Amino acid sequence: MTGPVLLLATGDAIAYRQHSGRDEVVDGAALLKLALDAEPRLSTVDVVVEDLSAEPGWDVSTATQLALARRCRDALAEGFGAVVVTGGVDTLAETAYLAGLHADGPLVFTGSSRCLDEPGSEGPGNLVAALLAAGHAPGAVVCSGGELHAARWARLTAEAGFTSAPHGPVGRVRDGRVVPTGVASPPATPRVPEEPAADVALLSVYPDMPATLLTAAADAGARGIVLAGTGAGNVPVELFATIGELLEWDIPVVVTAAVPGRQPCGTGLVYRLGAISARDLPPPQARSALMVALGGGGVAAVREWFSRL
Repeated sequence: MTGPVLLLATGDAIAYRQHSGRDEVVDGAALLKLALDAEPRLSTVDVVVEDLSAEPGWDVSTATQLALARRCRDALAEGFGAVVVTGGVDTLAETAYLAGLHADGPLVFTGSSRCLDEPGSEGPGNLVAALLAAGHAPGAVVCSGGELHAARWARLTAEAGFTSAPHGPVGRVRDGRVVPTGVASPPATPRVPEEPAADVALLSVYPDMPATLLTAAADAGARGIVLAGTGAGNVPVELFATIGELLEWDIPVVVTAAVPGRQPCGTGLVYRLGAISARDLPPPQARSALMVALGGGGVAAVREWFSRL
């Protein structure tokens, strides 16, 4: 790593005190001090702290996600060697992936399911690991429990940790250093010159799902739609005609698989209509990807962009 680490603090549970007679969100400088107190080896890491106003992770806006992604991109262009972001775990993975679609370089996102002063809080330990890993992260990753998960595959678990199964973590933080696991990092993502589109809808399909839900999303201004399909990326036949109409209107429809890591079958009926495979992306990351891909144009441009993921 050739430059300092930028620590971007956005609040949420990792910075929230409510169990010790106080009710406050501490700033990034306070979080860094806690990390330094817990891990003396961090004293050798040059860290610059910046606080970024943001909503809670469970209520984050697309505008905030895009602003954070742009700040990560600009920070690396300014000479920072890596960026560490603290935030809410609910939307951490897709926000990290969106940032990774904007910037080439180490981006480490971390958070906590428990408040800062709650017994058993994993926040301080996650921040320590994230800062130690900052200069060695292979692109955009989520750091949780000492593991580094590629943001492309990361998903929140019931225990509020993260998994990237079936791929597994790309690295682990052990004794102050990053130990590769042998899992290959995802390929570099294609870039588009224009700004992403914020208006992308994400809908989960179900039996007898009315097609009017798709047209309602388009009528509300959605420039693209992600359908969280069943199995290997299937949708009810009742939606086919409407999907065809949306594609004719140059509104891309991207379909994800229900099985983690299983790429949708490109020979399925919905793909013959022109729907686009999300490949191995989970639904939230597919939405982030479609936002970026739409910066390059409509259906044809999006299809070509996804083919290079």
